[in-house]
Amino acid sequence: MREGILGDAAAIPWGAFGVVLVVAAALSAAFILMLRPLLARYALARPNARSSHKLPTPQGGGIAAVAAMLASLWLGVSLSPGVAGDKTQLLALTLSAVTLALLGAVDDIRGLGPAPRLLMQLVAVGIVIAALPADFKIVPQLPAMLERALLLLGGVWFVNLVNFMDGIDWMTVAEVVPVSAGAVLLGAIGAEPTDGALGALALLGAMIGFAPFNRPVAKLFLGDVGSLPIGLILGWILLLLAGRGHLVAALLLPLYYLADATVTLGRRLMRREAVWQAHRTHFYQLATDRGFSVLGIVVRVFVLNVALAVLALVSAIEPDPRVDIAALALGSALVAWLLLTFARGKR
Repeated sequence: MREGILGDAAAIPWGAFGVVLVVAAALSAAFILMLRPLLARYALARPNARSSHKLPTPQGGGIAAVAAMLASLWLGVSLSPGVAGDKTQLLALTLSAVTLALLGAVDDIRGLGPAPRLLMQLVAVGIVIAALPADFKIVPQLPAMLERALLLLGGVWFVNLVNFMDGIDWMTVAEVVPVSAGAVLLGAIGAEPTDGALGALALLGAMIGFAPFNRPVAKLFLGDVGSLPIGLILGWILLLLAGRGHLVAALLLPLYYLADATVTLGRRLMRREAVWQAHRTHFYQLATDRGFSVLGIVVRVFVLNVALAVLALVSAIEPDPRVDIAALALGSALVAWLLLTFARGKR
């Protein structure tokens, strides 16, 4: 059952939320300026056979983006008492995001094997899932324990796919900015819970502050310290949206990332490759080898994600299964078209 269309949207203190957006962007940029000399000294990403960059580039800018996001999120909570309600979910999200940021920092600097990475990701996602309300359901027909187990596996996959897709300059910006902005707009009509809308606004501001430093040719990368917790936060925002009865909207918003990463994983499994090892076979990576510029790729991804956000809004506004099917079919067709375009390359 769908909930919330125009229900609690009027109660959202948009003035306070506007402060969150500005503060998140400003903090993200300020933290980067302070940390960049240290990152250049201790966290250089050097080019290798699987890299898309050609010069040693500092990584770890995600420290600033994630710190700015969490700080501005809690600022928003303090400026709008009562809006966030029970703080258990936000505390769980913060703890899990910090856990994944620490995991990513160690992996960026020293490297970790797949087993400890997977274990810590399961713990972090499990904390977020455990903090959901007892009556939280997406598919009422599924037994609660089975749905929670599927959410755990899906959450770990989503965290990893956001990490996998952070392979060229501005790619994560081109994904996260439209998706988080779409979630904010869904909050404005009451489809996204206020907690999720506040988190999306903080994430949007943090990525806007990071964007100038990651503009092609990038002077700074997110690193795993950023992409892992950002994947977790984005997944939590989409999870809350789906829990409000807007599963189609929650699928449409990240559909390009879901398709590129999942199809690529499937192809690698069919070729019996070691899927935990770094590679350059995502569709967007193939496009860089087949004539597309990095800017040309991310602009196309950004425009596609804006279109997907519009379709998500349409599906949330109009509670009609036929609208859902049409929106999902059109979104899937647009994603398939872009994947095929990248696979064919420039002619």
